[in-house]
Amino acid sequence: MEQKENILGTEKIGKLIRKFSIPCIISLVVNSLYNIVDQIFIGKGVGTLGNAATNVIFPLIIIFNAVAGLIGNGAAANLSLKLGEKNKKAAAKSIGQAVSLTIILSIVISGIAYIFLPQLVYLFGCTESVYKYAVDYGRIIVIGAPFMLIYSSFSSIIRADGSPKYSMIMLVIGAIINIILDPIFIFGFDMGVKGGALATIIGQIVSFVIAIIYLFKIKSVKLTKNDFKLDKDVFRILALGISSFITQATILVLFIFMNNILTKLGANTKFGADIPLSVYGVISKINSLYISTVLGISIGSQPIIGFNYGAGNKFRVKETIRKVLIINFIIGIIFNLLFVLFPKQITGIFISSNDVSYNLFMEFAVLMCHSFLLVISLNALEMTTSIVIQSLGNVVKSTAVTFIRQIMLLIPISLILAFVFNKGIYGVLYAGCIADVLCFIITIFIIKSEYKKLGKEVINETYQEKEQTNNTYNGKHIVITISREYGSGGRFVGRLVAEKLGLPFYDKELISLSAKESGLSEEYVKMTDEKKKSASYTNNNDDRLFIAEQKVIEKLAKSSCVIVGRCADYILKDNKDAIKIFLYSDSKSKEKRAIKYYGLNSKTALRKIDKINKERSKHYKFYTNREWKDFSNYDLSFNVDKYGVEKTAENIINIIEK
Repeated sequence: MEQKENILGTEKIGKLIRKFSIPCIISLVVNSLYNIVDQIFIGKGVGTLGNAATNVIFPLIIIFNAVAGLIGNGAAANLSLKLGEKNKKAAAKSIGQAVSLTIILSIVISGIAYIFLPQLVYLFGCTESVYKYAVDYGRIIVIGAPFMLIYSSFSSIIRADGSPKYSMIMLVIGAIINIILDPIFIFGFDMGVKGGALATIIGQIVSFVIAIIYLFKIKSVKLTKNDFKLDKDVFRILALGISSFITQATILVLFIFMNNILTKLGANTKFGADIPLSVYGVISKINSLYISTVLGISIGSQPIIGFNYGAGNKFRVKETIRKVLIINFIIGIIFNLLFVLFPKQITGIFISSNDVSYNLFMEFAVLMCHSFLLVISLNALEMTTSIVIQSLGNVVKSTAVTFIRQIMLLIPISLILAFVFNKGIYGVLYAGCIADVLCFIITIFIIKSEYKKLGKEVINETYQEKEQTNNTYNGKHIVITISREYGSGGRFVGRLVAEKLGLPFYDKELISLSAKESGLSEEYVKMTDEKKKSASYTNNNDDRLFIAEQKVIEKLAKSSCVIVGRCADYILKDNKDAIKIFLYSDSKSKEKRAIKYYGLNSKTALRKIDKINKERSKHYKFYTNREWKDFSNYDLSFNVDKYGVEKTAENIINIIEK
C-alpha cells in the first residue's frame, strides 16, 4: 500500500494518467458497446423502427445505471474512506449492505418497469409505429436488468477493492458474448429486436456471475453474514453516491426531453416522427464513445488528484488537471472532426442501404452532426471540470456543473428557438451547439477559479510549514493531545502547558485551518465542530471536514505543539512522539466552570454540558470506533478537580520533563 502511495506522489504525471485511465476507458467504452452493438445489428436487421425502439428503451437503461451508480459509487467511496481510517469492520459493512440493497432495489425497479412498460415507452417518446418493437425489446431488457444493475454496482466496489483489471475483464467478457450472439439471434434465428435484447442479457448474466465470484475473494476485508443486514448505515452509502445518481438523472431528463420534442416537431417535417427519434438514438450511442473516453481519463485522474491534494502537493494537482484538460480537449477535437467530416460513414453502419427510409435517415443524420454536434469538443471541458471538482471534495459544485449544459442551457434554448422563434426541429438541433459554446464559457470561469485556489493554498501551506519546523522542546519533538470533558478546564490546562513549554497551542485555531483545507466556510466548521450525530448521514460535508481536520493535525504534528480535541489522539495514535491525555471532572465542578468561564445560566448549565459531551462522544465513536471515555485510549488521565487547573498543568509538564 505504501508503495502505491509513493507512486502517486512521485511517478511522472503522464505515466500515472495512462496507468489509471486506460482500465476506466475500456470499462466505460465496453459498457457503451452493449447498446451500440445492439443498435448496429438491429438497425441492419430491422431498420429505422428497430433503431428507434432501442432509443425509446434507453432511458430505462439510464435509470438502472443511476441506481447502480448511487449504490456502487457510494459504497466504493465509503469503502475507501473506512479502509483509510483502518476501520475494516465498517469497510466490510459497506460492501455487504451495498450487495443487499442492490439485489432488493434491482428486483423492485425491474418489476415496476415490467408492469408499467407500455405506459413508460410513451413517456420516453415512443410513436405508434415503434410501439411493438419497443415493448418487445424492452420486456426482455427489463427481465435481465437485475443482472446488469448488480454487476454494474459491484464493478465500482471491485475497483475500490484494488482490482480495476478484474472489473474491466468482467465487462469485456460480457460485451464479447453480446457481440457474438447478436447476429446469431437477430439474423440466424430471425428474432429481430428480441434477439438483440436476448444477446444483451446473456452477456450481462455472464458478467454478473463473474462479479458474484469476486465476492468470495475480496482482498481488503472479510465479509460475515451480519455485514449484509441493512440498517441506518446504508444512508451513508446513499449520501456518498448521490452525485453519481444526480448526474445520471440529468442525462435521463435530457434524453426524455429530446425524444419527445424530436418526435413532436419531426412529425411536421418531411422526416416524420420516427426518423429523428431513430437518428438521435444512433447519434447518442456513438457520442457515448466520446463521453466514455473523456470520463475514463477524468475518472482515472481522480486518485492522482485526490492523493496529491491530501498530501498538500498542489503543484502536482495543478499539473494533473492541466494534462487531463489538454488530453481530453484533443480527444474532443478528434471526435468533433469525425462527426463533421464523416457523418454518413459513421451513421451509415446503423442502417441498411435497402431500407425504404435510408435517404431521409442519412439526410437527418448529416444535419444533426453539422448542427447539434457541431462543437461537441467543447463538452470535454465541462465533463473534465465536473470530475476534477469532485476529486477536490466539492460534490455540490461538481453536480452543479453537470446541470449547466443539460438542464440550464440546452432545454430552455431548445424551447425558445423551437417555439418562440418558430424554428421548429431545426431550432432544437442548433440549440445543441449554442448550449455547448455558452457552457464552455461558463466552465472556463469555474475551472480558473479552482485553479487559482490551488495556487493560493500552496503559498499558505508553504508558509505554515516554514513556521512549524523550528518548534521543539529541549531539542525534542513532542506533541501533546488533550481530550477533555466540556467544563473540565481542559482548554485552560492545555494553554498553560503550551505557554510553559513554549509550544504552539491549537484549539479554536483548528477551525480556520480546517476551513481552508476543506474549502468549507468557517461558519459551517464552527457549527459542526466536534459534532456528529450517529444517524446524520445525509450530508457528507461532515466526513469532508473530518478528513480535512485529520490532514491539518498530521501537518501540525510534524512540529512540537499542543492540540486540543478533534480526535487528535486517534489521528496520531501511531505517532511515537505524541502524548495523549484525557481530562475529566465531576458534574458540580463542570457546572461551576461553565458558569464562570462560559457565562452559562445556572439553570441550563448542566443540560448544555451533558449535551455537548454526548455530541463529542458520538463524534469520537463515529470516526474512531472507540469509546471516548475509555482511559486505555490515552497515555495519561487526570481528574482536574483533584489538583486544579494550574496544578494539573504542572503535573503534565513534570511528567514530560522526566
